[in-house]
Amino acid sequence: MEKFIVKMNSQIRQNKMDTVLKNKQPNLELFLDNIHDSHNLSAIIRSCDAVGIISLYYSNPKNHNFKIHKTITQGAHRWVNNHKINNDEKIDFLKQKQKEGFQIIAMHLDNNSIPYREINYTHPTIIIAGNEKEGVTDEILAIADKTTIIPMKGMVQSLNVSVATSLILYEAQKQLKDAGRYTDAQLSENEREEIKAKWIYRDTIARRSKGKIKMPPAS
Repeated sequence: MEKFIVKMNSQIRQNKMDTVLKNKQPNLELFLDNIHDSHNLSAIIRSCDAVGIISLYYSNPKNHNFKIHKTITQGAHRWVNNHKINNDEKIDFLKQKQKEGFQIIAMHLDNNSIPYREINYTHPTIIIAGNEKEGVTDEILAIADKTTIIPMKGMVQSLNVSVATSLILYEAQKQLKDAGRYTDAQLSENEREEIKAKWIYRDTIARRSKGKIKMPPAS
């Protein structure tokens, strides 16, 4: 009976992975420029998972790898790939994204900034968020296709970067949903199966470490 329950739980888990993979949006990505707060990174990873982002990228001047706070991500880091981009390579990386057809949308206030709901996120898009002190760096702003703002009506004219990023991601999700992008899988079957195999491995290791999967008794 115990083996049957374990097998059933495993199948339910894999069915959930299949459903999530069909909702993944490979043409929506996020880049965190000059990030310095690992707590914000962890919160943003959780928002990325919620809207179906596969890949999140980040850079910082010292090229540090950031700690992922599992109590904040609640496991979302297992379903979102986060990649560190060396600071001196980020412009080349983003220019390559443009060559691949992605529009670069930077969260930044200037005379040409567009309210975030007026951006068309149904085009392949990589959203750029900066840190809370300095914002997006000038070198990225120089190559950005558009800059966007979240209109504010209060005395304080800024939001925590993880909150601001989440608002924009959910606007993108709304537009993609209206365009039917969550109805039909955006990843090919082969891509989904490849990702699923990695997910099963990560998930099995994580769940065993927490005692959620019992190891079979030694023979």
